[in-house]
Amino acid sequence: MNISNSTTEDEQVYAGVFGCVMVIGLPLNAVALWILLRRHSLKSPHAVFMVNLAFSDLLLIISLPMRIYFHATGTWPLSNMACLIITMLFRDNIRSSAMFITFISVDRLLAVVYPLRSRHLRTSSNAWKGAAFVWSFMLVVNIPESLDFLEHLQDHSQLIYLQIVLLVTMLAVNIVCTIMVSWTLHRHLSDSAKVNNKMKVMLVFVMNLVLFAMFLPVPIGMAAQYKKIKPLVCLTVSNCCLDPLLYYFSFDSFWRKNENCR
Repeated sequence: MNISNSTTEDEQVYAGVFGCVMVIGLPLNAVALWILLRRHSLKSPHAVFMVNLAFSDLLLIISLPMRIYFHATGTWPLSNMACLIITMLFRDNIRSSAMFITFISVDRLLAVVYPLRSRHLRTSSNAWKGAAFVWSFMLVVNIPESLDFLEHLQDHSQLIYLQIVLLVTMLAVNIVCTIMVSWTLHRHLSDSAKVNNKMKVMLVFVMNLVLFAMFLPVPIGMAAQYKKIKPLVCLTVSNCCLDPLLYYFSFDSFWRKNENCR
């Protein structure tokens, strides 16, 4: 009886966590997406990646009501296909968010370390090509993963190991970008105004690394068949509430229209 009560209480906690993430994350990301589309030119590659990141978070958030219902009631009223879609939205958010964040880090690296030589690379056209690649990759990965999920109705798949490799690789790229940008800014910025700008730039990279720390626990836990995976899922889902901070620190003036935000 005590085990049953404890399990029920845990499920209620999970429902509460997902509810808080939805209540906080939905308006934050919706407003951020509106501001990015309305006030910042999509000619900026940086803005293109931000818009796609916000869209990825919103796709995850719209799946949370059914997760909340499941944990609150202990029943699943929909089909296995609906369960599959919600599961894929969660996994795709980890992968797509990690890829868009990596693109953002590389874009900032090119802008700070190689501002002149990278101008032909840092175009909105190339940014949209990168975004198209990310979403195409999601579709390709979802096909075998969905078939495996429907066949076994479990979370374990060989693709989990591929996801871990991809996440660790992208984390390494973000760390390298952070080190190179920090070294460049340290060499060339000295006065107080520029130091303040340096702090804003470095906050973007710090946020990126924090978000990666939230992405990795779930696939690692799944690969290790860790039984208490749900707390890790709660941690990962909460990244939707932190991404808007990334948008704020990424632009000199997030709220003011800026047509040349490069």
